[in-house]
Amino acid sequence: MLINCVAYEHGSRLRDLAVEEISDFLQRPDTFVWVALCDASPEEMAQMQIEFGLHDLAVEDARNGNQRPKLEEYDDALFAVLHLIEPDGEGFSVGDLSVFVGSNYILSVRNRSQQGFLGVRARCEREPHLLRQGAGFVLYALMDAVVDRYFPIVDRLESELEGIEANIFTEGAARSNIERLYDLKYKVMCVRHAVVPLLEVAAKLSSGRGPACCAASREYFRDVYDHLLRINASIDSIRETIGTAIQVNLSMVAIGDSEVSKRLAAWAGIFAVATAFAGVWGMNFEVMPELQWKYGYPVALVAIGITCFVLYRRFRRAGWL
Repeated sequence: MLINCVAYEHGSRLRDLAVEEISDFLQRPDTFVWVALCDASPEEMAQMQIEFGLHDLAVEDARNGNQRPKLEEYDDALFAVLHLIEPDGEGFSVGDLSVFVGSNYILSVRNRSQQGFLGVRARCEREPHLLRQGAGFVLYALMDAVVDRYFPIVDRLESELEGIEANIFTEGAARSNIERLYDLKYKVMCVRHAVVPLLEVAAKLSSGRGPACCAASREYFRDVYDHLLRINASIDSIRETIGTAIQVNLSMVAIGDSEVSKRLAAWAGIFAVATAFAGVWGMNFEVMPELQWKYGYPVALVAIGITCFVLYRRFRRAGWL
């Protein structure tokens, strides 16, 4: 679906264009065209390829989706992929934004995402002195918007982790905590897979090795790179804390098992003494003085009971019972 197609000259908006007019405006000096698509059909992508002269491999990647965040150069054009992460109930949904950048055009294709970028266009149009930098500044604005949306996601992950940590020493909650921690670990990895490759992209665009169409906006890409470094540091901190929390939960489980084992061992020791007494008096020898003594049975029971009570008190003081 076509969201908008607009021509800009010297940083100012000229007018909305029909798709068939794109190639005509690309011939005009100091003019660039900005087109935005959402969940584009193969027919729309084929038409855009004809209008902008896009590379076949880049168009194929944009059409198929599910690409790793990356930046590729095709002659004087760029192709960038960014991941769009949005809350979806208890989890996240991951879409992607494919961006084609040339000296006088920029085409963005948003897939599997409900959050648009109309605010980015409005922001750029409010700053014509920056929009005069051309398609490179628009690429920065789109990247900056995507990266800024990562911050609330990271804050949500940190809040979820704090909630698990507050419940980590609750008795009987170890299993549910570990399940929640592994679920959180999966979410963190989704964000990390979006951020880490994008660091390489921002580093290249902010350095002298960047393409010519983005050279005028190099300082702005450095700002995006700084934001990504902050997000990546937060993600690493969350990952380390999750690992520590999992170890603590496993230790809590081991401690609980040890407590159960001690209780079982204590009771087994008590019953073992009773069984030993019964075994001795249960031997079938002909000459056993206790067998003929009329108080032998109650004395045996009392002896067993006293011994078991003494052992119980000892295990109790030792903390085994």
